[in-house]
Amino acid sequence: MKTFSSRAAALAAAFALLVSSAGAQTGSDAALTAQLKKLFPNAASFSERTGSPAHYKAFGPGGDGDLLGLAYWTTELEPLERGFDGPIKMLVGLDPSGEITGVIVTDHREPYGYFSVDLPEWPKQFEGKSIRDAFKVGADVDAISRATITVQSASRAIRNASRKIARAHLAPPQPQAQTAGSPTAAAAAE
Repeated sequence: MKTFSSRAAALAAAFALLVSSAGAQTGSDAALTAQLKKLFPNAASFSERTGSPAHYKAFGPGGDGDLLGLAYWTTELEPLERGFDGPIKMLVGLDPSGEITGVIVTDHREPYGYFSVDLPEWPKQFEGKSIRDAFKVGADVDAISRATITVQSASRAIRNASRKIARAHLAPPQPQAQTAGSPTAAAAAE
């Protein structure tokens, strides 16, 4: 009888663990969906993580489900880019034209105070930034005093991961048509 009750208790504990882990997974799925929604506020749905390099797709409303952009983790595409005290996990959104829709710093540590890339102002500066930009700290990316290593690494991770995703999953930009009155068209005619 003791064996039966101990097996029943073990089975009940296993069931409770299974149910709680399923709930935790649902909670993390909800958190991820909320983060993706921050990157693509007009999205009606998101795909599962797929592809190589791995990414999520954001789709617009309606039956056609236009692609609004891609989201990806910098730590998966640039695992060697690290801040002063370890990896900087960031979720980045990229629209089909190659512009960043947002950056969310989800995990990062600084050992000596709160001089960090996870302050809201720092990732906000990347919104609207093109993958063709330099991403140079002090030029087109704001520096943070006392967080030089972290800022440089985070900027490189965003730039390099975004360019990898664009090369793999976005169509190259089309050359602009020259108009008859443009200086380029006049030079080409000569």
